[in-house]
Amino acid sequence: MASADNYAIEKESELWRRFARERDPAIREELVRRNMDFAKRLALRYRGASESFDDLMQVANLGLLGAVDRFDPERGIPFTAFASPTILGELKRHFRDRVWTVRVPRGLHDRMAEVDKAITALTKELQRSPSVGEIAERLEVEQTDVLEVMEANHNRRPLSLDRPAGSDDSEESPPTDWIGEEDEAFELVEGRIALDAALPSLDDRERLVLRLRFAEDMTQSQIAERIGHSQMHVSRILRRALSRMREQIREQRQSG
Repeated sequence: MASADNYAIEKESELWRRFARERDPAIREELVRRNMDFAKRLALRYRGASESFDDLMQVANLGLLGAVDRFDPERGIPFTAFASPTILGELKRHFRDRVWTVRVPRGLHDRMAEVDKAITALTKELQRSPSVGEIAERLEVEQTDVLEVMEANHNRRPLSLDRPAGSDDSEESPPTDWIGEEDEAFELVEGRIALDAALPSLDDRERLVLRLRFAEDMTQSQIAERIGHSQMHVSRILRRALSRMREQIREQRQSG
């Protein structure tokens, strides 16, 4: 089993290398096919969220296509790590831009028109808003049918995204606070993966200098003062650590 898995990984790696060189549509199609299950797993996270799963799969596949076209195997990171932010971003944009428009079935839409017409006529006759029972009697339907139409009519109208999620006097946060957005950290994924893979090859001092420089945004002179060395020595540590990390990543790519 392990041998078969290794063969499949090597086969896909070769496909990526060929596609990067040739941009062959047939290879592109094969790479998409091999990764459709991954896109499906991401789409499943949103299943049942007021959108059909077929639509979600189309959106996820659109993100997958974009990821395949932009993926560079020379960067030395797994395709799934690169593609995940792209696919999830497409799904979140889909919900942000489209899901709020509710499409009502034709039969229910027709009953809405009948109820609206009955309410208008009864309001004029009674000089007040009619009850559900009076509307049902006028239309010769059950009261539950009228209630269903009223609920659907209410829910088909989008509300302001700045309105609280609960009642008008609710202290709950508005939907704009929890609708899916682009994660600002997506662009850092590749760097973090490369960093995690290379860090074990560094000693404690090199890791400390890298953390102070890139995580805490300290200057070389500040780092030198912090660790008790000259700025020139800190510069040498940085160059040596970054060179070792690049070499480690290159070796991992060649072995993969």
